[in-house]
Amino acid sequence: MAVAEGLTGIPGDPSIEAEGRKPTVVIKLFYGFGQIIESGYLTVAPFIFFYYTAVLGLSGSLVGLALAISMVIDAVFDPLIGSFSDNVRSKFGRRLPMMILGAPLMALSLGLLFAPPLAIAPLVLFGWLTISKMALRGFASMFNLPYFALGAEMADGYVERSSIVAYRTIAGILIGVMITILAGSVFFARAGGLQGQSNYPAFGWTIAGLCLVGAAICCLGIWRYAATLPQPKTPQTSVLKALGPEVVEIFRNASFRTLFLSALVAYVAAGLNGALNNHAYVFVWKVTPQMIQNITLVYLFGIFVGVPLTPVLLRRMEKRSAVLVGLALIVVSWTFLPSLRAAGLLTPVGPDAMSWLAANAWIAGVGTGFLAIAYPSMMADAADEHEVNFGARREGLYFAGLGFASKSAAGLGQLIGGVALDVMNFPKEAGHHVGVVLPEHLLSSLMIAWGPTAAILATVSGVMLLPYVITRERHDAISARLKLKRAEDVSAGRSS
Repeated sequence: MAVAEGLTGIPGDPSIEAEGRKPTVVIKLFYGFGQIIESGYLTVAPFIFFYYTAVLGLSGSLVGLALAISMVIDAVFDPLIGSFSDNVRSKFGRRLPMMILGAPLMALSLGLLFAPPLAIAPLVLFGWLTISKMALRGFASMFNLPYFALGAEMADGYVERSSIVAYRTIAGILIGVMITILAGSVFFARAGGLQGQSNYPAFGWTIAGLCLVGAAICCLGIWRYAATLPQPKTPQTSVLKALGPEVVEIFRNASFRTLFLSALVAYVAAGLNGALNNHAYVFVWKVTPQMIQNITLVYLFGIFVGVPLTPVLLRRMEKRSAVLVGLALIVVSWTFLPSLRAAGLLTPVGPDAMSWLAANAWIAGVGTGFLAIAYPSMMADAADEHEVNFGARREGLYFAGLGFASKSAAGLGQLIGGVALDVMNFPKEAGHHVGVVLPEHLLSSLMIAWGPTAAILATVSGVMLLPYVITRERHDAISARLKLKRAEDVSAGRSS
């Protein structure tokens, strides 16, 4: 394979580069369908940790290690995928070829992850989890990294770019609602609920099929627009030879470094909290799968509220400030209620716990909505700054960096969660007994790991974001320079 650095507008529509890109509402809607790959995975991810630990009985440390290995190895390949995606030439544009290849392979991996062979040795089960999870994330990256980079390319305005992220985020919320309802009201409404081993294979294969359909709709709907976007034009070199210098190049941008390191710590926190979510709900709060479904829907509704609020906030504050507000809400959610429960000051269970858990989830959802819009938009702005500073577009590598942070750090968070279960001697057979009562000291330890520990990490992430300096005024200046350069390139192309 080969790569290149410079970009040029497609001859069919050179005005795109000169006048600025702004896709139609229909294009944005089709683009939103592609979010099913990432949101589908994120919605089912909490079930993976619970399934392999509490249901299949694999050691928490082994499950955490398997998830960490798979995600770190996958993350290592992200820059390669991003670099390749930045430099592909095709009649469909530079992003769609990898998306078309990655979607069916991701769906196959997802189905296999939830359908391991029965009665296999723990080490074999560990290997199945590691390999299938690695394949799932790797093939999802083949779709997601070009998909996210495509979103950054589809428009170049400060506000319009956030609009595209908003379409994608709202699509993700709706997808999450659909999968959550399928989980709570269909697959885990059966005997055994989340602790019923036979409920998982059908769940996995169904979600895999939905992911494949959504990705196909996205690719079919946007390919004509994607083909009009910039493609490489400079002489080609080996992708492996180019990757090292390109990675060094993006880390020379202080804005990228700040976003990357802040995201790294934030995703460790999210990985830890998410890994223990179902353990907290089932064993501490003793809520049913249907109740978990309702809590998740409230969380998604919180995101739905946070998403349209973000543009309102961005009229009055910078994107960095919106991220810090979002992190503050998440820290409150992870600190207040879990700390009260760990101290034994608030001990409702079942229906009595629902109002507390729903309010807590809603606060976290609103904060997540702020992050979902502002963070990717900040990364796209940093990619614009990179082009001004270094003369090359690196959206693929920028989002690969964000992907690396999310996967490696989330894997580390899951490993911490798995080790925490073993350190607190969480019983492996607990998942085999519906309604099991665990010792209070064990429940308190679970609450501390689930909430306050993750909140400390989220706070550190916010502090690390403070040096980010791309403001609205600075981005306007960057955009003006880029539009002038692109107009000059189009004019030179027409005269040649």
